[in-house]
Amino acid sequence: MKKKLAVLTGAGISAESGIKTFRDSGGLWEEYDVMEVASIDGWNKNPQLVLEFYNQRRRQLETAQPNTAHRILAELENDFDVNIITQNVDNLHERAGSTSILHLHGLLTQARSILDDSLIYDIGYADIKPGDTCEIGSQLRPHIVWFGEAVPLILTAAELVMQADILAVVGTSLNVYPAAGLVGYLDSNKPIFLIDPNDVSISRRKELTVIKEKASIGVEKLRKLLLAEYL
Repeated sequence: MKKKLAVLTGAGISAESGIKTFRDSGGLWEEYDVMEVASIDGWNKNPQLVLEFYNQRRRQLETAQPNTAHRILAELENDFDVNIITQNVDNLHERAGSTSILHLHGLLTQARSILDDSLIYDIGYADIKPGDTCEIGSQLRPHIVWFGEAVPLILTAAELVMQADILAVVGTSLNVYPAAGLVGYLDSNKPIFLIDPNDVSISRRKELTVIKEKASIGVEKLRKLLLAEYL
């Protein structure tokens, strides 16, 4: 039976595909006030600005391509039972070939009703405009979890981590909760591999391996370690 590998990914894995991160120098937070474009209050104040912000992100995503890190994680399904838990709202894991992906913070290529959260629509890379409505006549919004909103899939993600034999954390600062708290759901005797070029704060564990590299290089090193140690 294949070992269960849970992988928590963040903005750092998509940065190499040209997807701007929010927190780095030159990132999106320097262009936009986070509360204006990524909060429920911002939406209520100026929905047109929020729609255009995500329309721009969608146009950017259409031309982006999965990178080496995305592809290696997909290839690891040949040897491991891989579950991707991503904080990213892009679809690069899907396009790289991964088959089990949980989007904690939603997905850019989907829209949903502002009145009924269960009405979710695949829109690809199309814009959402004021006046675009769902089947019950309410305005469509990006299918994104904004600041000030609950993260509906966090318990599902926690279950995946609890069931895992191995956890890899790739390209996330572990500063955004509740996603950062997922690490704590892994049994203390099971291994964690932490991949990021920056210093990431994580409670010291006996089975912690830090790979201080950008995602593409770090995930290649991860693959070698996993194949050598766990097959």
